[in-house]
Amino acid sequence: MTPTFPDVSISTERLVLRAFEIADIPAYTEMMNDEPVVGWMSAPYPYTGQDAEEWVRRLAPAERTKGRGLVFAVTEFLTQRLVGLTRLQNTDWRTRATEVSYITAPWARGEGYATESVLAVAQWLFRDQTFERIELRTAADNTAAQQVAQKAGCISEGVLRNAWIARTRTEAGWTDIRTDLIVWSLLPEDLEGVADQMADAGGYGAYPDWN
Repeated sequence: MTPTFPDVSISTERLVLRAFEIADIPAYTEMMNDEPVVGWMSAPYPYTGQDAEEWVRRLAPAERTKGRGLVFAVTEFLTQRLVGLTRLQNTDWRTRATEVSYITAPWARGEGYATESVLAVAQWLFRDQTFERIELRTAADNTAAQQVAQKAGCISEGVLRNAWIARTRTEAGWTDIRTDLIVWSLLPEDLEGVADQMADAGGYGAYPDWN
């Protein structure tokens, strides 16, 4: 039987990380068509409401049920609006390792939400799921993603040369470009002290069977 992550939500003082819902489709569609997101992600462009519905109804849930990972919609605790995505993928259950990626909506940038969500997921993985390693990969020129990795306490391990295809806007539209990937990692001992900081900020809680 394929191991899977539990169906949970994770909360911090400011955020609730939960499964995607049908009501998220309009905001998710808008977020995925934002220029910085288009440039660094491999999702279709333009990203349609049909694409978003396929993601919410089938693709995102399948990441968990197939044992590959877990997808969280990142929402504000007070307003419940969608402000981003945090995703676990390429999970290796034998080595207890997984890869994390994140997107922040344009209307929520500069608030530290990506770092907060990554740290909350990391604490949950290390404390409750007995994982031993989280890996991140950021495009060489994606300084915003790199800043999140650094603020979360990740350690840069090296460069995968020419390993990713990003996109850049030209007069003719979006054009694919090759780029390097920086590999980062986070281990349980890297979070020493972070738990106390999170507790001071309200901590986090995990709730099974969201919905």
